[in-house]
Amino acid sequence: MSAYALRARTVTVDGLDVFYREAGDPANPTLVLLHGFPSSSHMYRGLIAELADSYHLIAPDHIGFGASAAPAVEDFAYSFERLTEITLGLLDKLGVERFALYIQDYGAPIGLRIASRHPERVTAIVSQSGNAYLEGFTPFWDVLFAHARDRAANEAGVRELLTAEATRWQYTHGVPADRLDRIAPETWTLDQAGLDRPGNKEIQLQLFWDYQFNLDGYPAFQEYFRTHRPPLLAAWGRGDEIFGPAGAEAFARDLPDAEIHLLDAGHFALETHGEEIAGLVRDFLGRHVG
Repeated sequence: MSAYALRARTVTVDGLDVFYREAGDPANPTLVLLHGFPSSSHMYRGLIAELADSYHLIAPDHIGFGASAAPAVEDFAYSFERLTEITLGLLDKLGVERFALYIQDYGAPIGLRIASRHPERVTAIVSQSGNAYLEGFTPFWDVLFAHARDRAANEAGVRELLTAEATRWQYTHGVPADRLDRIAPETWTLDQAGLDRPGNKEIQLQLFWDYQFNLDGYPAFQEYFRTHRPPLLAAWGRGDEIFGPAGAEAFARDLPDAEIHLLDAGHFALETHGEEIAGLVRDFLGRHVG
């Protein structure tokens, strides 16, 4: 598919505008792509173009991100539970009953809530730095978990994660020198533009605080893996200093048939290893969802 065939659309869910990118024939198997912090559906632009000849792809922007609505924290209860409800509302509004999930970073606790609560709807899971085990957490999280315990004492440290320097680091850390030129500057500048909107840092601080409750869901996610045995592909950056490779390897504990690939990449592995990941995903989905 030509990258120019991608459709940019907005629908209203629970009174909020939800932006999503869509491509491919809806008669084909659907892959729902859920982005992470501090990005948007923009992170999937290349993968969508690579796969849309065979799959129907839907990539929403979470509320507070990208081109979706970003109400003030006083006007919307920012939590991963609420973002899950909005995502399900979008899929229901679009009439998407069965789908595979591609989860990255924040997309993981959203997508895994959906999968564990509605296993009959999920055909397969692809995880790119989408954590479901405590083993995946690195020292990057120390200040965030301190913030969860005491917001006031640790807010200044957490705000450092919202700076342009920190956003660029998310894209460049763990990337081999010979692949750095694959990362276009609009990646981190677009993400930073979203963070710099009035009120958005307060949104992100609230989601940082709420992240602690995702860990409470890990036992249910892991029980879902053991009980329903969804096909799972992990395509993970070996150099990711946010969700380390131990998070990918941990899937094998509950899913012995999980296909785990550690790439010489960082957190946003699609930017530097998009061709490799697209090939892995095409092969994996071809064997499991048609």
